[in-house]
Amino acid sequence: MQDITRAKTLHQGQFSRLIKITQGTSRYPERDVLVLMLGHHCGMRITEISRLTVADVMHASGKLRSEISMREAITKGCRQRCAYLVSKHAIQAVETYLQYRIERGIGTVLGNEPFRGLLPHQPLIYSSRGDGMSQNTKRRVLETGERRDYKACDSLQAHVTKLYQRAGIKGGSSHSGRRTFASKVLSTTGDMDTVAQLLGHSSIDCSQRYVDVDPVTLEDMFANAL
Repeated sequence: MQDITRAKTLHQGQFSRLIKITQGTSRYPERDVLVLMLGHHCGMRITEISRLTVADVMHASGKLRSEISMREAITKGCRQRCAYLVSKHAIQAVETYLQYRIERGIGTVLGNEPFRGLLPHQPLIYSSRGDGMSQNTKRRVLETGERRDYKACDSLQAHVTKLYQRAGIKGGSSHSGRRTFASKVLSTTGDMDTVAQLLGHSSIDCSQRYVDVDPVTLEDMFANAL
């Protein structure tokens, strides 16, 4: 995977192009657009997205959650945090993909059931095989010195990087969404502590790598955010 310090940060026009080309060329546009949206608008890692369940994003009533609990078990840093599903574009992407799944009976049960008839503890994102995304087990050393295994969805990371390549975005990778999200948060708040909190980092030192962009880029992003 491309190093996060080199993953390209996108302007709004580039992101719009990425979405449009993905909608027009992907075999699974509803799914792929949602994956891109959750990275750019919620700051989620690709592996985190791959391990979300239906219940993570939806109440039993069928209403979407505006605050998503990123469980310790699914985060790379083994550190729980909250992600916020408040962007209208991200919300629409979730709704579109859920409807796609319901219409095709992907991970559903018969009858008028909770969670719109979707199995709540099944993955939100399905693979082309009709099941959850494959996960690779990796190991990291926590700040406490403890060694902890975690899952990584290398296949989805590679797939998302190809979406950037297909859109002609040089330097774009599976980490571009999270880095773009971090830069937008900094440009609108000016607060690295907020960036660190939303990314799930223990310190702003980790977050600094995500917003290592030139002043002109930050100025443009701030203008787009207004």
